[in-house]
Amino acid sequence: MSAVEAAWRVLLTTYGEASPPEGSPLREPFAELLRVAHAEPLLRQFHPWAGMWELHFSRCTESPCTWDLPYIGTLNDGRYYVEGPSRNSPRIAETDSARTAVAMVVERLAPHRGPAFVGNAEELAARESDLRGGGAGASG
Repeated sequence: MSAVEAAWRVLLTTYGEASPPEGSPLREPFAELLRVAHAEPLLRQFHPWAGMWELHFSRCTESPCTWDLPYIGTLNDGRYYVEGPSRNSPRIAETDSARTAVAMVVERLAPHRGPAFVGNAEELAARESDLRGGGAGASG
């Protein structure tokens, strides 16, 4: 199993299984979001991580993660918001539907389509620089 598959499995096992809410009204909307996002092949190739009832997608498998893809959060009323790619970016939209939120992220993926790079954000940046011919390891 790849690191990406393992990360999805952990999130789905922890939050995504249908179960009674455990202490937070955000648990079930977040579980729905995880199931919908995992069903989308384009998102399933990124490394997922969660915090503060937000679902983030990284183009690499290790920390530090990339912050160049939009992410989805769960609002207190069970709705969703799409923001990003960074915390300083303005909110893209709010919606009642996990499917709509996922579609908004998918619409904004280009040119960062996966699969996730095995390594961290700095290693990914160095590899991309090399591929563009900007690094010492570039070959002609």
